[in-house]
Amino acid sequence: MPSVLLVSGSGLTVELDGRVEGIAELAEIVPFPTRAVVGHPHQLELLETQHGIVLYQRGRLHSYQGYSANQTVFVVRLAALLGASTLIMTNAAGGLSDTQHTGQLAVISDQINLSGLNPLRGALPPEWGPQFPDMVHAHDPDLRALALALATELGIELSSGVYAGVAGPSFETPAEVEMLRRLGADLVGMSTVLEVIAARHLGMRCLCFSLIANLAAGLGDFAVVDHEEVLQSGRAAAEKIARLLSSLLGRPELYGRRPRVRS
Repeated sequence: MPSVLLVSGSGLTVELDGRVEGIAELAEIVPFPTRAVVGHPHQLELLETQHGIVLYQRGRLHSYQGYSANQTVFVVRLAALLGASTLIMTNAAGGLSDTQHTGQLAVISDQINLSGLNPLRGALPPEWGPQFPDMVHAHDPDLRALALALATELGIELSSGVYAGVAGPSFETPAEVEMLRRLGADLVGMSTVLEVIAARHLGMRCLCFSLIANLAAGLGDFAVVDHEEVLQSGRAAAEKIARLLSSLLGRPELYGRRPRVRS
């Protein structure tokens, strides 16, 4: 059974050592139809590390594809109910700070959910967690400190910032970018916030990384932001992301079993 769930974002699927089983298609696991997005392979595999098993979701589901909030977080809940205690995610984000640059990595310190969705709405099994879960430490401070220390050891530039999750799939207008900056966001993207809410509800610790794939509209020298630019940035950063994730997955602090829900 997995102790860690790792979810890769746009263009950020990297090869990691320790595969236990062959790669399975996500469509074989989830009980609803899946739809492809360029840069998201929609696959699952198991990795074996020195300290435990990792469920690796290669490519995520996005609510902008038409999935409900509950469908979007299906694999997170599945992993938690199987015993996983830690969620690690990567995503591609737009940078909202004048000090950021394309290709930079950031660990998410907090989040702002502007998607208009929440996977906790409705009647959920009470044994999964409280109806009103605390979100003060939505992104685990101890795991963030570990990631920053490992990045320093590896010589990888890793900043920290607040992530704003929006509905998408259109990119933000310059006016929306200015709004997000005034709200205190450093990064903006179309994923991650729903998964973190669901994971925290189920008692998982969360550690999330953003690759600054582009500077948001109105910043930098680019007049147009497009998805191919995002994927190119992901491919260019693959080597350092793989090194950081491999180092993290080798640390015992990530592992441990989440108590099973009551049957």
